[in-house]
Amino acid sequence: MTSQSITQAVHAWKEAMIAFRRDLHAHPELPWEEIRTTQKVAQALDEIGISYRLTQPTGIIAEIKGGQPGKTVALRADMDALPVQELSTTLSYKSLTDGKMHACGHDAHTSMLLNAARALQENRAGLRGNVRLIFQPAEEIAEGAREMVRQGAVEGVDNVFGMHIWTTTASGKISCNVGSSFASADLLKVRFKGRGGHGSMPEACIDTAVVASSFVMNLQAIVARETSPLESAVVTIGRMEVGTRFNVIAENAVLDGTVRCFDVATRERLKAAIERYAHHTAEIYGATAEVEYTYGTLPVINEERSALLAQSVIRDAFGEEVLYAERPTTGGEDFSYFIENVPGCFALLGCGNKAKGTDWAHHHGCFNIDEDVMVHGAELYAQYAWRYLLQDDF
Repeated sequence: MTSQSITQAVHAWKEAMIAFRRDLHAHPELPWEEIRTTQKVAQALDEIGISYRLTQPTGIIAEIKGGQPGKTVALRADMDALPVQELSTTLSYKSLTDGKMHACGHDAHTSMLLNAARALQENRAGLRGNVRLIFQPAEEIAEGAREMVRQGAVEGVDNVFGMHIWTTTASGKISCNVGSSFASADLLKVRFKGRGGHGSMPEACIDTAVVASSFVMNLQAIVARETSPLESAVVTIGRMEVGTRFNVIAENAVLDGTVRCFDVATRERLKAAIERYAHHTAEIYGATAEVEYTYGTLPVINEERSALLAQSVIRDAFGEEVLYAERPTTGGEDFSYFIENVPGCFALLGCGNKAKGTDWAHHHGCFNIDEDVMVHGAELYAQYAWRYLLQDDF
């Protein structure tokens, strides 16, 4: 059962929500720099009458106190932009800062959560519990969620819900699958040390160009032969810096890459295998290796009951035809840290509309969203919280 009064409130503030999003879009701020964004959200919460506290250095944790005792459900939106140059020349609200852009929809997430907050605040007398609002910085560098958790974002919280605008899903469709949604996203750096020398005398050298090339070519066997075909994994070397001159044998090589998978145990096996391959490859050629493996995000695994609840809300609020099963993505989302120890789920809100030019890839300079779907996102935030707090057996 959805709340009709929440639906009405969300729709009543649709234009204000879009205007707020456009203001954020015109003033993008990079991770840990979201000072203006934080101030704008705080001003809006003051106007709505919702209490909050500022997190450091940026971000906000707010709380809506329900009229009846009960559990606490958290709703999360991220706020940061990207170091991307906006390529659109026609948007009236295009980025005013060169080299910075909301190229992933976080401006929409923040605006939708504010609209949901307004609707829930107007209906707080009927809330059987409390709603925590998490406006998170620094998602794009996978640091914000962990810091918000450290600063108490999920203390006393019984369930967490979040969502992401998604251009590869058609506008009007919403997905919230049980199980895997986003992959873990880790960083990999490998340094090989050999012995440099003149390019005409390789016998006196240890060539790290050869060592690094061999390592890259062999690395995919970790996925092909050491990972079950039922467990998806990606190991990518995206950058390789080797050598200094055409006739100098390289003494040093530095490789940067990323590792993605949907299972923590698989993640640990991949890490161990990469370290083994690096050291053994170096040993074959007489070089040495140093591996720096940095854990980024955990995989986002939607808890079954939470995801089924979200699916029920989507059907009841928008119709059976809106519910869509999007395939898991090997992209990363640090929402995973909010549900590491608390049940919850993460939805994808389709906004891909070729006629409106909103089907560009995330992080592209032409990225934009179909603003008509924002009212669905705001309502889904609010209705999920409302429905969750009504569940006696959850």
